[in-house]
Amino acid sequence: MNTTAVIAEDEPLLLAQLKVKLARAWPALEIVAAVGDGEAALDAIAEHRPTFAFLDIQMPELTGIEVARRLARDPDARCHVVFVTAYDQYALEAFDAGAIDYLLKPYSDERLNATIQRLQARLSEANPTQDLQALMKKLAAGSGQQTTERLRFVKASIGDKLRLIPIDEVLFFQADEKYT
Repeated sequence: MNTTAVIAEDEPLLLAQLKVKLARAWPALEIVAAVGDGEAALDAIAEHRPTFAFLDIQMPELTGIEVARRLARDPDARCHVVFVTAYDQYALEAFDAGAIDYLLKPYSDERLNATIQRLQARLSEANPTQDLQALMKKLAAGSGQQTTERLRFVKASIGDKLRLIPIDEVLFFQADEKYT
């Protein structure tokens, strides 16, 4: 599954800057649309169904908060919202509208990277199969001491003696309480 994003920012220089910084910090993220107002943001989100939307607050047509509220009411819009804005006074309202992060302009590369890590963690939570596959690969890699030798004997205790039973002679195992 591709990770995609829509950016809505009415300042062309800030929009270009965010695109460059996201491309540098998260090369796998595909920016599917970059728009300059709230209405265009809703249209782009409806058309592309992105994973994330990076929204400015103060935009023409609709504010970023209004866009986020509409997305929150739309059960088909599975788009996580990150606000990128110069206005700190809207933070509570943004989180009430469903935002998962709030970047305050001017933001540092470190702060953007922290946001990206949170977004990637959110993706992992949403896709546990992907995590399981990664874990299985790590386990398969193990310590590099993989063996392809198959089991040849089963050790069995009979009283105080230990007996090796060839696995080819075993028909079945039967358990009785804690003993097999």
